[in-house]
Amino acid sequence: MSDINTAPGKLAKTLTPAQVWALALGSIVGWGCFVLPGDMFLPQAGPLAAVLGFFIGAFLLLFVAVVYGYMIEYVPVAGGEYAYAYSGFGPTCAFVCGWALVLGYVVIIAINISALALLVRFLFPGVFEFGELYTIVGWKVYFGEVLLMYAATLFFGIMNYCGINIAGVIQIILAFALSGGVLVLFGGVLSTESTHLSNLAPLFAEHRPPLLSILSILAIAPFLFVGFDTVPQAAEEFSFPHSKSRNIMLAAILWGAVLYSLVTLSVALLVPYPEMLARMDVLRAQGQTAWATGEVCNIVFGRLGSVVLAVSVLGAVCTGINGFYVATTRLLLSMARGSILPKWFAEIHPRFQSPHKAIVFTIGIVLLTPWCGRAVVGWIVDMSSVGTAIAYLFTCLAAWRMFRHTPNISNKAGKILVCAVGVLTSLICIALLLLPMSPAFIGLAPRIIMLVWIVLGFLFYRATSPEWGRIPERELRARIMGRPDIPVFFGKK
Repeated sequence: MSDINTAPGKLAKTLTPAQVWALALGSIVGWGCFVLPGDMFLPQAGPLAAVLGFFIGAFLLLFVAVVYGYMIEYVPVAGGEYAYAYSGFGPTCAFVCGWALVLGYVVIIAINISALALLVRFLFPGVFEFGELYTIVGWKVYFGEVLLMYAATLFFGIMNYCGINIAGVIQIILAFALSGGVLVLFGGVLSTESTHLSNLAPLFAEHRPPLLSILSILAIAPFLFVGFDTVPQAAEEFSFPHSKSRNIMLAAILWGAVLYSLVTLSVALLVPYPEMLARMDVLRAQGQTAWATGEVCNIVFGRLGSVVLAVSVLGAVCTGINGFYVATTRLLLSMARGSILPKWFAEIHPRFQSPHKAIVFTIGIVLLTPWCGRAVVGWIVDMSSVGTAIAYLFTCLAAWRMFRHTPNISNKAGKILVCAVGVLTSLICIALLLLPMSPAFIGLAPRIIMLVWIVLGFLFYRATSPEWGRIPERELRARIMGRPDIPVFFGKK
């Protein structure tokens, strides 16, 4: 029996460190960096609480990223958390972990695709708003915007189909465009006469205590920084030593926190931000597009602001789409190797060395989402934060088990401590999202969707477990982890 590294049709090892960093950063800084400052960060937390929440969340997730670095070196295959959960807890927990992630990954592609509709409504009002179809939760669905989102979905899907090297090169270009656009935006705000520190008052949300304001941002840190875990999903395609992946993820998380902070402060500094939020409320009441970041760009740069905004948001949206195409399809590939999904998903294109059938499936699912409206897709994103935190938890617990049961490891106590902080971070995020008294308690619609997804997962588990339950453990280990001789730690006390 051959392992995945010697089997025909293996994934191409072409990704460079710069491409992987751009993959992580672009997946971290997506549409939310530009839409949420006026919609969530400032109304629910305030400027200081938001910035503190970004950096506290980033600091805690650095520990999780270090643990991911350990596991990438131990199991350098596609699938990331799914493979790590298998190594620590066996196939059932691997299924739970993979099921928790797969919908979240797909829907992050969808929410970034739908952000294109918001962008063109602001930049080119009325151009794509033809063929009104219906309204879902206040969001009008237009046939013109559906066509635009279809084009973007197909473009990035086909690019990934043709091989990850092309996607990696495009990702670097887009990541620099994203970063450059944010820096220009913040610099423009600082050079404007109306900009003053007094505009940041009140520093915390008026309707809740400072601590709860910070916690409301901290709780969604798994969603804000979720992109760094695209790195382990692509680990099988690195053209460099896997030991470098840790620093790549750390750098992406920290720079992501900086970009989130700069955009949020740009919205808050130009004029007293309560006035900006009130202006957005008026626009919403009039049925117009309310976008605080776009308003700031227009005030600072005039029509040139549209160009600055377009560069930044297109960079963020497109890198997010590209990054999560990679993450989604590699997760589907790994789950198919473990026989949780049909083998069809695990097939590698003989020429492009990409999981082409997993990519085709992902394209098909994402093409359904433009018909749902941004609000419905947003509900699933809220739910996906829970799934992401569950994946972090499984990874940190699996690493803890690995270190505990592996002799002769240098700095064993320190590594176990890092895993413990990662576990605690994951549990805090899950609790903040699911406990009713929490300021970040997810809404009723996301909870209903989460319950439906759990029920579907249970039914799918009952349907597929007899098949993969018959596979000998060493063969299943070779399929999921790459080799049958890599130790696993489930069944040990």
